Formats: sequence, C-alpha cells, structure tokens
Amino acid sequence: MNKRDRPFMTIQRNDSSDNLVFYMKNGIRRTKYKPVDYQQLHSLTEAKKSASASIQLKIRKTVQTSKKSKEQTLIKQHKQVWWQEHQRLNELRCKVESEIKSFLNEENLGNECLSNLMDFEQELSERWCAYLKNVVDPIQQLRADLKYRQHHILQHSDPHTEFNSVKVLEEVDFVKKQLKAVFERLNLEQQKIQNDLSDWSVKILDHSLEEKSKLLSELPMELETLECPYPDLKSSILSEFCNFTEKYQKKLQDFDLQLEDIYRNFQLSEEDHWIYQAILDQYPGDIFARRTLYLDMLQRYFPHKSRHDLVEHEKYFDQYRFALEQRKILISNWNKSRKDFIQKAVLTFAEACATYEMESALAKDRKKQQELCADLKAKVLQWRAHQEEVARLEMGIIARRREKEKEKEKLWKKKELLQREEKKEKIRKYWAKKEQKWQEMEMRDLQHLEELKKLMAEQSVKDRERVKYRQELLEKRLMEKKEAALQEAHAEEGRERQLEALRKQVAIVAQFNPVRMMSDTVASKARMGIGIEEFALQKPLFTLNTYNEQQIISDPRLRFELALREAGLHKTLYAKEMLPKICPQKPPRKDMESTVFKI
Repeated sequence: MNKRDRPFMTIQRNDSSDNLVFYMKNGIRRTKYKPVDYQQLHSLTEAKKSASASIQLKIRKTVQTSKKSKEQTLIKQHKQVWWQEHQRLNELRCKVESEIKSFLNEENLGNECLSNLMDFEQELSERWCAYLKNVVDPIQQLRADLKYRQHHILQHSDPHTEFNSVKVLEEVDFVKKQLKAVFERLNLEQQKIQNDLSDWSVKILDHSLEEKSKLLSELPMELETLECPYPDLKSSILSEFCNFTEKYQKKLQDFDLQLEDIYRNFQLSEEDHWIYQAILDQYPGDIFARRTLYLDMLQRYFPHKSRHDLVEHEKYFDQYRFALEQRKILISNWNKSRKDFIQKAVLTFAEACATYEMESALAKDRKKQQELCADLKAKVLQWRAHQEEVARLEMGIIARRREKEKEKEKLWKKKELLQREEKKEKIRKYWAKKEQKWQEMEMRDLQHLEELKKLMAEQSVKDRERVKYRQELLEKRLMEKKEAALQEAHAEEGRERQLEALRKQVAIVAQFNPVRMMSDTVASKARMGIGIEEFALQKPLFTLNTYNEQQIISDPRLRFELALREAGLHKTLYAKEMLPKICPQKPPRKDMESTVFKI
C-alpha cells in the first residue's frame, strides 16, 4: 500500500491537561504559572470596550453619511426626472390647449355641442375669478394685515396688544372655519365629479366591450347583404366564419379570466394603483437605474407598504400589462383576419356570381346550338341524298376505268419481269468481277505482310546488336573515367609530394641575431635619407588602369551636368529628368550599369 493512499489520522493527547488538573486539585505550586492581576485585566477590557465603542460610533457615522449621500444622489436624480417630466407635460399641455382653441375657433363654429363647451368654459373661468375674489384675495389681505400688525407690535409697545391679539385670533379662527367649510364643499364636489367620470369611463368601457363582443358574436353585414346564387356555398362560408370567431372568443375569454385573476392579486387599491402608474410613466425606459429610482419613489409615496409588497405588485402589474398587450394583439389579429376573411368571402361570392352567369350564358348558348344543329341536320340529310346519287354515278364511271387500268397493269408487269431478269444477270456478272478483284487484293496484302514481318525480324536482330554495342561502349567509357580519376589522384599525390619538398626547401631557417634585429632596416634608412644617392624619376612608380582627363571631359553627361551647375539648375526637376536620358559614348557593360536613377 502506498504512503499517499494511507488515511490521515489525528491523535489527540491530553497528558498535559490531565497533569494540570492534578496540580490544581492538590494545590501544588509551579514556577510556570503566575497569579493573575484582575484589576489590570479589567482596565484592559475597559480600554478595549471604549475603543470598540468609538469604532462602532465611527461606523454608524459613516453609514449615516453614506445613507445621506445616497439619499441626496437619489433626490438629485428624482429632480432631473421630475424636471424633464414637467417640461414634457407643459409642452403637451400647451400643444393640446392650442389644438383645442384652434378646433373651437376655426372648425365647426356652428356646432351646438362645441358652443355648449365654450359656454361651459366661460362659466368655469367666471367661477374661478369669483373663487379668487371671495376666498383667495381675503386670505392674502388677512395675511398682509397680520404681517403689518406683527411688525408694528415689534416696533411700538402698545398696552392694548392682548386685546388686539385675541381679536386677531378670533378672526383667524373664523377664516379657518370658513376655509375649512369651502374646502370640504370643494372636496365633495371633486369626489362627485370623479365618481361621475369613473361611472362614465366604466360605462364607456362596458359599451366598448359590448360592441367588441357583438362584433365577435354577430355576423358581418357585408356577408349577410351579399347575394350568392349558391346557398350551400353561402351557408358554408358563414359557418366557417362562426367557427373562426368562436376560436377567437375562447382565446379572448381566457385572456379576460387571466386579467381578472391577476387584478385580484394586486397589492394596491385603485387610487394607489393610479398613482403607481403615474410614477412609472414619469420614469422613461432609457434612464439609468430606472427600477431603483421608481421603487424609491414608490416607497416614499406609500410608506405603509413594504418593498416586498411593491415588488409583488410590480410583478403582477407586469403580468397584467403583458396579458393586456397579448389581448390587444389578439384583437388586432382578429380584426386583420376578419377583414381578410371578408375580402376572400366577397371574392368567392363574386367568383360564384361570375360562374353562375357564365353557366346561364352557356345554357342559353347550348339551346341556340341545339336549334342550329337541328336545322343543319335537316340540310345535311338533304345534301347527303344528293351526294349519294352523285356517288352512284361516279362509282360506275370509276369501275370502268379500273378495268382498263388493270389490263394496263398486267402488260406493264410482264415488261417489268423481263427487265428484272436482265438486270439480275448483269448484277451476277458484276459481283463475280468484284470477287475476283477482292481475291487478288487479298493475295497482294498477304505477300506484303510476310515481307514486313521479315523486315521487322531483321530490324529486331539489328536493334539487339546495337543495344549490345551501346552497352559495351558505355562500360568502356565508365572504365576510362575510372582510370582517368585514378590517374588524377596519382597526379595529385605526386603534386602534393613535390609541394611538400618545395616547402621544405623554402622553409625559414633563421639564426638568433639581436644586433640585426635592433639595427635600422634599408627602408627606414631610405626614409631618413641615410646612405641613398639622389636619382631622377623617369617612370611612374605604379601603373594606373583608369581614365585620363580628356576621356572624362569628353563624356556628354559630365559636360551637361557642368553646364547645369554653372547655370544653377543642377537641383531642378528638369535636371533630374534629363540626366538619366543622356546616353554615354560607349554603352556600359551589364555588370557596370548604374541603378541610382532607377530607385
């Protein structure tokens, strides 16, 4: 068994702890253990507790500051969203008001309903002016009066201040009661109007639902009013439409039941749900961290609701919206398919009418054709009787002519038999000549074939001899090459021996001469001019293989470049273009050709 495969075992030994218990029970002292200073330990624990308390305070402060900063950032984001929503709503309000004004002023001036609306608007504006005059203006006057009195009391001390303050308080209480009564009445009116609007909206929704259900249940007027000459076809199309609408009705009922089930699970009331929708509409989908923002706002609006309830309501509301969208898609698909079905039904009815008209026209044509056929049949019978008489007369004439032609044919056949016998004899003679010629040609070809076979046999013998001769020649050449290689190797060995002998003859054998080594050489003496006579230089020291001055100046490229340089044009584009185009007197060698101007 491998060491790595062995199980890991832990052994716990409590000998020291047992010994310690034994010493403590018997009261035996040891130098290893010292008495404990409990006051010092208490002071240390107190210091640690105070330090931990200060750390907890710091942590709480940091948490509070982080919460405040988070709250401030959320409020800033809320303000930005509110400002954008405020601008959008103002723009929409201005747009709608302008459209309503233009609609009321320009279009349908004689309409009674619109004139009633304008009168109602004027009445509302008059009521608003009266409300401002009777309620808002007195409150503002009272407020200004109270501010003035407070300022006057602070500046001038008056003995009747208590009496005046009691009167002022009574007046303020009286105004508060009046305002409270006014606000209660306004709230009642607002609630009444809201209830009326909600009733009307419910009625409108019920009416629209009834209309939709009627549309789903009733047959379309287009199909009922259309005429079809085939009642079976019309009844089958109507039954198909009924089956088609029943499927959509079942799906729509399923969606309605699903919406009702989801609506029952809503965590908010109708008014709170309306506020929830308004808050969601304030935050468009392209905002960063949209969900956190609107959940924070919902928690502020509904402090009595927990975050879990709001999230649950959000989940059910998303399900409700999804089901509602699916229901709308179903209704739109039903409308589309209904229109398509009606169009197809109209086309089929039109085709049925066209086919019916064609069949009726064909029946009329058949009657006319039968009448014409009867007339034509009578005429044909009459014509057939005349034709039979003509045919009898012609048959007699033809019978006579046939007898004459038969006699002529007999004579002509006899002549043909004689001619055929003559032709057959000529053909026999011709084929006999042909066979004789073929036999002669075959004999000639056989002789020529035997001659060719003899020639090919002789040629094969000659080819074998030639191949053998070529092999011998090749072997001879190979032997000669081997002998030449051996001779070259022997010659190379002899040359090496001669060179080695020459190396030995020319080998340096110099004795040790320190005087000669330290003395001046002939070259150094000549450089210093010691012991050398002057002589006239008659010939150059070295032979130069190069161009002379005349040859260099005679080159047209050099003369052109010097002329350009004197004129100061050697760096222009003209010079760069013209210099490569000038050819030398003698064409240069291929290995000496310049590639400077080709780069």
